[in-house]
Amino acid sequence: MTPEPSSIPMNRQLKDLSEQVGNLRTALHALRNTLPAHTLETISNIEGALFKLSRQIGTYEEERSDLLALTDISSVINSSLELDEVLRIVMDTIVRLTGAERGFLMLRDDAGEMTTRVARNWEQESINPSEFAISRTIVKRVIEEGQAVLTTNAQEDPRFGGQESIIAFNLRSILCVPLKAKNDLIGVIYADNRIRSGIFSESERDLLAAFANQAAVAIENARLFTSLRTTLAEVTELKHLMDNIFASIASGVITADVKDQITLCNRAAETILGHSAVEIIGRPLDEALASAADAILPQLAAVRQSNAPIVDFEISHVLPRRGHVDWRLNMSPLKDADQTTQGIAIVLDDLTERKRLEAQRRLFERMVSPAVIRQLDPDSLALGGKRVDITILFADIRGFTTYSENLSPEELVSVLNRYLAAGAEAVLAQEGTVDKFLGDAVMAWFNWPIHQEDHTLRAVKAAVTLRESILRLHAEMPPEARLSFGVGIHYGEAVLGLVGTDQRLEYTAIGDSVNTTKRIQENAAKNQILISREAYERVKKQVDALRLDSLQVKGKRFAVEVYEVVGVK
Repeated sequence: MTPEPSSIPMNRQLKDLSEQVGNLRTALHALRNTLPAHTLETISNIEGALFKLSRQIGTYEEERSDLLALTDISSVINSSLELDEVLRIVMDTIVRLTGAERGFLMLRDDAGEMTTRVARNWEQESINPSEFAISRTIVKRVIEEGQAVLTTNAQEDPRFGGQESIIAFNLRSILCVPLKAKNDLIGVIYADNRIRSGIFSESERDLLAAFANQAAVAIENARLFTSLRTTLAEVTELKHLMDNIFASIASGVITADVKDQITLCNRAAETILGHSAVEIIGRPLDEALASAADAILPQLAAVRQSNAPIVDFEISHVLPRRGHVDWRLNMSPLKDADQTTQGIAIVLDDLTERKRLEAQRRLFERMVSPAVIRQLDPDSLALGGKRVDITILFADIRGFTTYSENLSPEELVSVLNRYLAAGAEAVLAQEGTVDKFLGDAVMAWFNWPIHQEDHTLRAVKAAVTLRESILRLHAEMPPEARLSFGVGIHYGEAVLGLVGTDQRLEYTAIGDSVNTTKRIQENAAKNQILISREAYERVKKQVDALRLDSLQVKGKRFAVEVYEVVGVK
């Protein structure tokens, strides 16, 4: 059974029909000499018609072949979005379709100049740049006019025969068509044959022009893809950079949308809130902020209403996992590029440790002179000291031991603190340094770490102020609690620095002058201020003092000359 014509492939049908027409023409031609004369004219007409039919079939078959080639080309060049791969496929296809010896594809660069992006030969090999010998005249005409140029023999073509490049490079068959994308000329396709003339016809020109339209679209798609991929890579890199920056911010950062759903939080926020990002993101703000919500949410409402930030808002509260914490928050509207509010941003700082250290520092400053603290470098603490000249003051509460026998420890400490505070305040008022409290005694020095020309006079003034303060304190105390100080002052050399161990350090003064001062203080009566001869010599013009009998004190071979300070002039 003979199949229906429609079921037979089109190319086979065309081939069969062409063969049949050819056979029929041959048969008619053979019968010319055997048929009657009156039929010859009819035969000639039939033969002419068959000839025309044969030509039409050939033309149709060629056009159909070109259409099939264009279809195949479209499939091939659109099979990749890699620009270099697309350009290579385009050029190899052109050389194959046109029978060219070489093919060049030029595109506009960022500066608007035409540069050769790919050059291939008939063996599907890339051409060395040193062999880029083409007709710049023809390329220029195509660029300027935007129309294809075809020459079957450039050597004899009156349009180009006189051009130096054509003569020098022995160029013959040349076909050059524009590459247009959305009516913009983006490049040109140039094909040639330096050996044979007449290689290209109008059919190859039209085919190449049609192909160029598809190629231009494919090239633009590949360019767009490359641009998008580059942009994506840049955006991805920028995102990674932003993620790293965001993650490294010491402050907690939380953002929420207009519905108060958390959209983002960094590592610091996870630590401060005590929850991971997975637990936080997507949750309502009031749930994530937990125990602090009652204090924070009204502030957030105020930010939304005023469309203005709130800064340095501090709260104290208790977190289940961490206990007592102190936070500082900065809250502001979260706006996009059009200044439309998209939510809210919270910058959260955990002040818990800082406040703890500040409290410890305040306590430390009450125990150690601020002047000493400023001299200490935590990064370079080392045992040892420096030999300096200072004025030393010892003040001891008289009768405290007997008084303490009838008091509870709490009452005793309360009374003791009031007297020691009076002593410390008198010293600090003269910019002295309180070294330590020794039970019911105060030890201080002057002239270090701040140099003071009148340091001995400052020590005497501090003692006088202490005596006056005690009298005022007596007015507030019951008779049995009215205690007194005995004060000793001496000028001499001592070593000041850190003593102790790496685990327990103390900044103090050590030396014979310190021992001498303590011995002088031990011999002072109630509210009496005794100073050594060395100290008196430095202040005798500024104070009123009485010479007393020399003291034989423990640890000294010679008696110590002392003076009683009556007052300051």
